[in-house]
Amino acid sequence: MRNQSDIERLIRQRAYEQPDQPWLHFRDLTFTWREVISNSQRAANGFLELGIRPGDRIGLMAGNRPEFLWAYFGSLMIGCEVVPINKWQRGAALEHMFRDSGIRAVVYDAELDPVIAEMLPKVPQLRWAIVVAGPRVGGAHAAMAEFLASASDRDPPIEVGEPPGAVGILYTSGTTGPPKGIVARRYEPCLRPLIEALNIRPGEVMYTCMPLFHASGLLVFGVGSIRQNAQLALAAGFSASGFWDEIRRYNAVSANVFGVMIPFLLKQPVRDNDRDNPMRCVLSVGCPKSAWREFEQRFDLNVVEFYGASDAPGFLINRDGKPGSVGKPAAGAEFRVVDENDRDVPVGKTGEIIYRHLGEHPSAYNNLPDVTAEVWRGGWYHSGDVGEIDQDGFFYFHGRMKEAIRRRGENISAWEISSVIDVHPKVLESAAFGVPSDEGEEDVMVSVVPQPGVTLTPEELLDYCQGRIAYYALPRYVDIVRELPKTSTQKIQHLVLKAKGRTANTWDREQARYVVQRA
Repeated sequence: MRNQSDIERLIRQRAYEQPDQPWLHFRDLTFTWREVISNSQRAANGFLELGIRPGDRIGLMAGNRPEFLWAYFGSLMIGCEVVPINKWQRGAALEHMFRDSGIRAVVYDAELDPVIAEMLPKVPQLRWAIVVAGPRVGGAHAAMAEFLASASDRDPPIEVGEPPGAVGILYTSGTTGPPKGIVARRYEPCLRPLIEALNIRPGEVMYTCMPLFHASGLLVFGVGSIRQNAQLALAAGFSASGFWDEIRRYNAVSANVFGVMIPFLLKQPVRDNDRDNPMRCVLSVGCPKSAWREFEQRFDLNVVEFYGASDAPGFLINRDGKPGSVGKPAAGAEFRVVDENDRDVPVGKTGEIIYRHLGEHPSAYNNLPDVTAEVWRGGWYHSGDVGEIDQDGFFYFHGRMKEAIRRRGENISAWEISSVIDVHPKVLESAAFGVPSDEGEEDVMVSVVPQPGVTLTPEELLDYCQGRIAYYALPRYVDIVRELPKTSTQKIQHLVLKAKGRTANTWDREQARYVVQRA
């Protein structure tokens, strides 16, 4: 009998026990477990017909759609390792990912055909290009539509030695160098505490608008819904104006969001039916403390906040609803906050968050043994994140160490400043960072993108910040800008902003004689 991955066994169990039960909802489409098996096996057999074999790595570089999942499950069925790749990645970083991962095939969106055509001659081991939806285009070798129309939907006739993990390699965004590949074969089982914290019951609907090429969308909610015997409502992407309409449409009881989405949702016009929705809880990472209670009360739900690094599974989960906290260690992971010598810092003091699992750690960096050894020194994963612990054992996240600002002896969290500013009704998004001070160390600067069509002054912004952040963290410099520099994964590039620094258009509160309240 062909060896099966844990995920495939679960899918087959669901299909055997409840073949006509819906699992996937996408726009107006619904797929039962019977159809999930059929489409996944067609994808698997289509891959085999091309010449793809067990042990090959397949890159998935596409947006959210059912075909992405059929390609994913089909890859696992024939013993291939899956490498999710951000569909917006380009140039040297993308070439590095293709070469470093050793992918032999890539499944991609049709509009990316010029991108893939450019990569094929540069990456010799990449043999097959497969369009995920629609007809074959450009230099593609095949199209998923062909597999789904003509390939057999029977169990793939192939011997698989060692079944693959949920993913083979996940890539970091590469903000400080080439993207690092996280070898993540044993990664997915460590994610279970996140879903278990939501108390999802069999048959209930989980909603995700997160990209499937990210672990949050594919593994936490995609695979998580299978493990919980729940249904999955998949959105093409995040829409602040359409979010709650989709939640009601699919009767979804839970969703996962990045914290930055919460201010966007709060800035939508108040409706009489805001609390009339089926949502019980939202799994969040980075919910601003200042928006926490307002979000819960306006939409009648609970925020389950968590902390984790993509590079190494291990989680803090806040099931207690304590605003601002990322919670306590989950599932046997050990967490500490330490100084530069890895000594525990006192309660209430900031330091670096480090953690470990008992036994062998479940991830490493592909082809980077020295980097792996450095971040796992002493058997603890060194996150590079700033945090603290309170007297009750709750942890708090204060941003990346490289984004921290040092002003007149105070360590200031850039993340904390932005999390307050982003809630301002006239602000679309912001970034805080340090710039050199004439007095030594740094001064605080923010770049702010206003909401479309509104006027925002620096004085108005600082008036809002006073009393919401510490007086010494109040920005000295403000740039009102049209956009922020970002990576392909939409992370703000703080180092680019720091390098740019002050410009002729930068507002200076000291020159403007703006008065800072120290109450």
